[in-house]
Amino acid sequence: MFKSLFANDSLRVVAKAKKTETRGRKTLSKRQKVLNLLSKGESVTWKTLRNRFDLVSPRALVDTLRSEGNMIYVNKTAKGTSYRMGVPTKAIIAAGIKKLYGTPFAYKNAEDSTSINRCIGVGRLTPLHNNMRRALCQ
Repeated sequence: MFKSLFANDSLRVVAKAKKTETRGRKTLSKRQKVLNLLSKGESVTWKTLRNRFDLVSPRALVDTLRSEGNMIYVNKTAKGTSYRMGVPTKAIIAAGIKKLYGTPFAYKNAEDSTSINRCIGVGRLTPLHNNMRRALCQ
């Protein structure tokens, strides 16, 4: 009975129309997905980054994120390498400022501002304000 009902049926190919509009959210890039995962505060292993996000070199992506200003720490243990995002300590920030400017302050004329501060009694301001205070104290 069923063979006679479906004997003349054949498979037909139907052309599919391309989508011209996208709905919903745009897909995130691998870099953004890794950044979101690290920003949760938990450690992420090298293998997890490699397998979950299909990265050829997780270290290269971590270095890229670091160069963009994200503080990502690398922890190497017997189990493998893991990465976590953290907040830089004051010592790290001071070392960076010293490396960039050659002085422990964020601007070069900050050493001279202590005597000017005594003159006017104001805390550290921008170099422009320091120049204005010097002019007033002389």
